[in-house]
Amino acid sequence: MNRAAAEKAQSPSLAAETAGQVFKAVVEYDGTQYFGFQIQPNAPTIQGELEAALAKVLGEPIHIVGGGRTDAGVHALGQVISFRAVWKHPPAELGRAMNAHLPHDIAVREVAAAPDGFHARFSAVGRRYRYSLFVSPVRSPLRERYAWRLAEEPDVERLAQASALVVGEKDFGAFGEPPWGESTVRCVREARWSRRDEFLVWDVEANAFLRGMVRTLVSTMVWVGTGRMALEALAELLEKPDRSRVAPPAPASGLCLMEVLY
Repeated sequence: MNRAAAEKAQSPSLAAETAGQVFKAVVEYDGTQYFGFQIQPNAPTIQGELEAALAKVLGEPIHIVGGGRTDAGVHALGQVISFRAVWKHPPAELGRAMNAHLPHDIAVREVAAAPDGFHARFSAVGRRYRYSLFVSPVRSPLRERYAWRLAEEPDVERLAQASALVVGEKDFGAFGEPPWGESTVRCVREARWSRRDEFLVWDVEANAFLRGMVRTLVSTMVWVGTGRMALEALAELLEKPDRSRVAPPAPASGLCLMEVLY
């Protein structure tokens, strides 16, 4: 049994929880004040707020699953959730009702009926993340809410060369922990740096990600771009993982889950 199948076997089944229709919803949130997506005791989480809103709308506890388990402080533009519920009105009205009970930093962008077998996490075939950074010798509270501030600009060409190295099926064990099982092999389909207004952004798409993988890759690429690490050393880490040689993870504030792919 592979990692995904084993985890799915122990994951709560949407069909087993309650009668009704399976729904798919796209959610946007500012993760600054939350301890990640996944529900935790005695800590505010995105899942906790969404389930609380659904309970108020539907009058019963509803369990949701997310397409990506974002960490504390990480944002999302295109998080996807799925859940089963009895709702006799158009799906858009369910979204409006949820938004009426959600805090200002979480919003349901759209809701649609989904096939019975749909599962936000296990039906996904990929995820897209974006990491943003900007360069300034002076602090910027507004920008730093959604980006990592650097005092000096990395060499953009070296960043591009570093990004090219991570594309493909590789062992990313130096850059993160598997959420299940022991395999640290992931397939990065696309990765590129670009300049958007005053920000340098890294867009990356993969079949799946390790915990902390994007943030640690970004910080290590910044080491390469600022001359602290040789490009060859990054290539070696992708051949022979060694967590002691990578940079500390980049700040969570710069990371955003852009889309879950199905």
